Amino acid sequence: MENRDQRPGNENRQLADYTATVKWQRDGQNFLDDNYSRSHTWEFDGGLHVPASASPQIVPLPKSVAENVDPEEAFVASLSSCHMLFFLAIARHRGYMVDKYTDCAIGHMAKNDQGRMAMIKVVLRPKVVFSGDTWPTMEQIDEIHQQSHEQCFIANSVKTEVITEPVT
Repeated sequence: MENRDQRPGNENRQLADYTATVKWQRDGQNFLDDNYSRSHTWEFDGGLHVPASASPQIVPLPKSVAENVDPEEAFVASLSSCHMLFFLAIARHRGYMVDKYTDCAIGHMAKNDQGRMAMIKVVLRPKVVFSGDTWPTMEQIDEIHQQSHEQCFIANSVKTEVITEPVT
């Protein structure tokens, strides 16, 4: 990640660059006959290597690898993770002690208005466990989720409808 000019008046300037390296290799497979694995690796600047693949719902086994993360799952996880990180920051700033945050997010793939396959909706279903002397009301929790959505860089970057349905 590379930081850029963050002085007042430079709000529209690039603030950071993020990198990911995606690696795939044929390894002697019959590529031209469509008989090759979609298994590949994502590498990140911290040294993490993530096994990835096409979704088995899109590319049938054994050409895909069900155990590996697929781009659609990563998309959903990215939205969920970004939302959670802002939720935690806002809750902490307001003095609410968060003990646990679990989101069983769901992405819905379908044809969009242009007739192309797209992730048309992602539903976040966060369940948050609080402790301590001060607990937020349901209305305050909803407000924190709304602020989290508005501040999430990933949600602000996509056309996908993102809905938050807190679980109690």
